[in-house]
Amino acid sequence: MQNYKKILLAAAATLAFGSSAMAAEKIKIGTEGAYPPFNLIDASGKPGGFDVDIGLALCAQMKAECEVVTSDWDGIIPALNAKKFDAIIASMSITEERKAAVDFTDAYYTNKLQFIAPKGGDFKIDKASLKGKVIGAQRATIAGTWLEDNMADIVEIKLYDTQENAYLDLTSGRVDGVLADKFVNWEWLKSDAGKGFEFKGDPVFDNDKIGIAVRKGDPLQGKLNEALKAIVADGTYKKINDKYFPFSIY
Repeated sequence: MQNYKKILLAAAATLAFGSSAMAAEKIKIGTEGAYPPFNLIDASGKPGGFDVDIGLALCAQMKAECEVVTSDWDGIIPALNAKKFDAIIASMSITEERKAAVDFTDAYYTNKLQFIAPKGGDFKIDKASLKGKVIGAQRATIAGTWLEDNMADIVEIKLYDTQENAYLDLTSGRVDGVLADKFVNWEWLKSDAGKGFEFKGDPVFDNDKIGIAVRKGDPLQGKLNEALKAIVADGTYKKINDKYFPFSIY
């Protein structure tokens, strides 16, 4: 009888271990939800966009259960470190300052910064032409930082909580131009609101590497890197890219 009980206990332990091993890893992804076409809230009220699609593809590759939640941009790194989610997939530029607070995966796309302003006009991107103009950008972004580092003594800089609010002030004439990620500007210029505007000059910064942020020392970083390599190799990344852009952003 004792041996029989031992066998039952061993079998139960094996089953419990097997169930635990088969249980999918649960990952919560944080994104902004206000940066189309990369992240947005879709018609059904759910987070969507390129970032979200990439995140879900990575989860599928890792066989993980994923939930996507939104966060205000200004507080998104503190929210990650407060464990409100496990990874930020929100078109976040990899910078030395941010690397002091979080770890980044390999870049999953590369962006550029470029000005937009009303079509025609005398808007040129040299310092002499920009002197005295009012330029908008989203707060706590590479665009905002670039303006502060390079144009603070030339232009009046207006920073906004969301990219959409920067565009609203551009259309209302409260700013003369906006500096933002080229691909975000490209999307907005296709909209009804953006029809009267255009790119100005060449990109002012063209090597903006975008990565996924995780908490310092989190092994999720390595898992995401392996999954990213896999979705690039098997064509999943290209399918998502082609859904949003007629050119490669990888």
